[in-house]
Amino acid sequence: MTRRVVLLAHEGFPDRAKTAVGVLRYADVEVVAVLDREIAEVDDDARVSDYLDDVQDAPIVGRAADAPEFDALVVGIAPIGGGLDQSWRPDLQFALESGADLISGLHYFLSEDERLATLAAEHDADIWDVRQPPSDLTVADGVARDLDCEIVLSVGTDCSTGKMTVTRELYEAAVDRGLDAAFIPTGQTGIVIENWGIPIDRTISDFTAGAVERMLVERQDHDYLFVEGQGSITHPAYSTVTCGILHGAMPDQLVMCHVAGREAIHGYESFEIPNPATVANLYEQVAEPVAPTEIVAGSLNTRGLDEDDAQEALDTYEAQLRVPVADPVREGPDAILEAILE
Repeated sequence: MTRRVVLLAHEGFPDRAKTAVGVLRYADVEVVAVLDREIAEVDDDARVSDYLDDVQDAPIVGRAADAPEFDALVVGIAPIGGGLDQSWRPDLQFALESGADLISGLHYFLSEDERLATLAAEHDADIWDVRQPPSDLTVADGVARDLDCEIVLSVGTDCSTGKMTVTRELYEAAVDRGLDAAFIPTGQTGIVIENWGIPIDRTISDFTAGAVERMLVERQDHDYLFVEGQGSITHPAYSTVTCGILHGAMPDQLVMCHVAGREAIHGYESFEIPNPATVANLYEQVAEPVAPTEIVAGSLNTRGLDEDDAQEALDTYEAQLRVPVADPVREGPDAILEAILE
């Protein structure tokens, strides 16, 4: 039976609610409503299809109490720092009181919140804190490059550049072609979609590479492993997790993600994004001493641009990287997958 879920995305849908968008696009669930009170206050007939194409459609409502009956509420937005917005409590409490489960990718663990934990126990509901890593992680053994499979990692010029999206698109396209492939989720969105994974940005820094390596070893029976990247090697806050994944995965190939027109780090606008060619070269240099690799393709997010401007942005990005590039949502991932297979 398909699970019926509500996605909490207050004041963030769709641009700042990438977990909600990822679930709508890729998860094997029925989304019965998206919660965004700002949108609902302006338009009481708003729907997902008013904002996004090619994903599940659902009504946008202001409160969980206004949604159709559901089995789980997914926190579909992740503010910087991953804290709990106290204004979300009524929706979280309503879900638990209705017997629905909570699924959260926040750094604030809902299962450790006394009020929410009490309600969950009283109403036989579960709370899954997706960012709770296993307790038995350890350092890497440095064996990923010895695995008999092709490892492809998505990297980026910044956070929120589409790394999960292109990784998922490549995985699904590979499976559609009959290839034996697996998706390796390293962040909350991928983990919610796949129902397994390790939240790399929550691991002890010494164990980050080991956590990635563990997932690859567990899935080494596949021919292709598509690893979801995190952050950016040039990010002032998140570069550590990026480097940990790069060295732990020891990828054979890299796909570099960028957002058309973005010139500064999201949320850290005083930090400029270097030329993508410079960033690509940096990834290869940082990987070299551990496990040499190369950028074989680029993924560009052109959302918000018309066709002509999108094509111009793609042409510019391709000229910068000197490898095939594509927008995996606008035009599909085939050009990127071909570059990987070649």
